[in-house]
Amino acid sequence: MRDDPSRIDADHVDLLQAFIESHGFLSWLDLTVEELDSGRIVMSVPYHEKLVNPGSPVGSIHGGIAATLVDTASGFALRSTFDDPTTGSLATTDLNVTYLRPATNDLRVEAEVLRAGGSMGFTDTLVSSVAPDGEQKDVAVGRTSYRLFRDADRE
Repeated sequence: MRDDPSRIDADHVDLLQAFIESHGFLSWLDLTVEELDSGRIVMSVPYHEKLVNPGSPVGSIHGGIAATLVDTASGFALRSTFDDPTTGSLATTDLNVTYLRPATNDLRVEAEVLRAGGSMGFTDTLVSSVAPDGEQKDVAVGRTSYRLFRDADRE
């Protein structure tokens, strides 16, 4: 186990960012790790026309991008609770996203682990964006559950 379970070292952040950059879809989103602690992650995606709903009069980002951020950030937040975040794996068992308002600017996602047990994990997630009035506002909330496969437990 790590000496300080609340602190993730820079090597893990670098490995995570390298994984994102080598992943076709996540690199296409230009996803960046902003903060990483045990049980919590903050990530961001810059606004880009390729993410906008076709014909949207306000340039709103497609809701699937927010759902992807909920799923991705939640998975990485849960991985941060593993003894070694680079080992083991997980599988989404439930993903719920509630949309609050259109996202029309850069996106920020924060995922926090509610519980990381031996075989199941649960998270709460918040996606926010700068609104047309210039204020940072919540655009979606999410809750997920995952089956955790820690190290040797791969079935």
